Amino acid sequence: MTLHPRRNPWSVVVGSGLAQSVGLGPLILSTFGLFVLPIAAETGWSRATVTVAFTVTGVGFAAGTPLAGWLLDRYALKVVMIPSWFVYCAAVALIGVTPRALPVFYLPFLLAGLAGGGTFLPFSKAVLSWFDNRRGLALGVMAALGALGATLSPLLVRTLIASLGWQASYGWMALIAVVVSVSMVLALVRVRAERSVRGRLVTTAVNEERAVRLDLPGLTVRQALAGRHLWMIGGILCLAGIAVIGIQVNVVPMMTDEGLPAAQAGLLLTVYGVASLAGRIVGGVLLDRVPARFVTAGVLLCPVAGIFLLRPSFPSAAAAIALVGVAFGVEIDLLSYLISRYLGMRRFGTLLGLIQCAVLLSTAFGPLLVSLGYQATGDYRSTLPYLGSALVLCALSALFLGPYRYPAVSGFDAAAAQDELAAAEKLAELAAQETGASPQSTQSVIRDPRHTA
Repeated sequence: MTLHPRRNPWSVVVGSGLAQSVGLGPLILSTFGLFVLPIAAETGWSRATVTVAFTVTGVGFAAGTPLAGWLLDRYALKVVMIPSWFVYCAAVALIGVTPRALPVFYLPFLLAGLAGGGTFLPFSKAVLSWFDNRRGLALGVMAALGALGATLSPLLVRTLIASLGWQASYGWMALIAVVVSVSMVLALVRVRAERSVRGRLVTTAVNEERAVRLDLPGLTVRQALAGRHLWMIGGILCLAGIAVIGIQVNVVPMMTDEGLPAAQAGLLLTVYGVASLAGRIVGGVLLDRVPARFVTAGVLLCPVAGIFLLRPSFPSAAAAIALVGVAFGVEIDLLSYLISRYLGMRRFGTLLGLIQCAVLLSTAFGPLLVSLGYQATGDYRSTLPYLGSALVLCALSALFLGPYRYPAVSGFDAAAAQDELAAAEKLAELAAQETGASPQSTQSVIRDPRHTA
């Protein structure tokens, strides 16, 4: 078999992370709070009315992810991604020029959310296609680069609003997003050994007049729905997301009410962001060395410890919210990783889209539940025991995930970097053996093509 030009798969990770940094979450959702007051002041709408746009975006994002995942299993990566990015960026640009009519004002936010799935999910597939032995680290680095956008975007947006106003700011944000994302996708991001005809994926490639199968090991959607792992992964991450986001969103008013100075309470969100960024990298490293069920259980206990530390003194509150942030950071890596190890890559896009949709919708209830607890009792802490208990339940449940159904193939990363189709052949063999095979029988070794005679 002819060796193809050697590629550096880490360029896919870097390109994916940089493109994600201008995506829906880092660029639009993380900066939305900065636009509420100027929009309300200019239009005369209430702050609550303006904030509905944030909810509309989230609902659109949740609704768009299953469709994006379904398309990802059937069409080439760029066929899904490029149109999604253009629709997303066009919608962002339209926000600043919509007339003062609420349904029309909300429409670009809905479109941006719907397109968001196609600008987010495909990167995980691209990175996972190149990495098996260092899959956790690759996902962690990609997520960390994306998180830098959420850190830097507020600084950029404050400057844009102050100098240009909120309408023009959305136009410049759209321009930055389309330039960064499309250049990264075209130059650096692609799926290993992907072949398509008129944009539709095919399962065979011809190399030296010999057909090479491109099948991937994994469960069908029906098989995944009939098994326990999909429901366990989805249930654990949904319930944990409710608790983690519920604490994060309400920590500033909670600590302020208990006497922490407002300036120090605001700094807690910075601590949270830094901790979640570190959690992405640390979590990725751990996932490559420790079974994911143990990493998941340990990580989900971190916010439980944080609840006990959450007191109105800055060092204690900072330590508490850092533990919550670490859990959030690792959770970002966990979803794609757990799906790839327990459900496989055969229908990765569809399964990721379904579970991601459930996680997005469920986590939206976390802040609401904490707020309702405060409204009923006058004390934010009234809900903390329930959130802590939910996290403990999730941690214990994670231990019952069991060994991987699709463990790492020894030598895969080096082989994929050297010869994409050689790696594809081994995965196709595993896919062919899967019917009737035990999970342990899928453990294999790829010989490094550099040492092939």
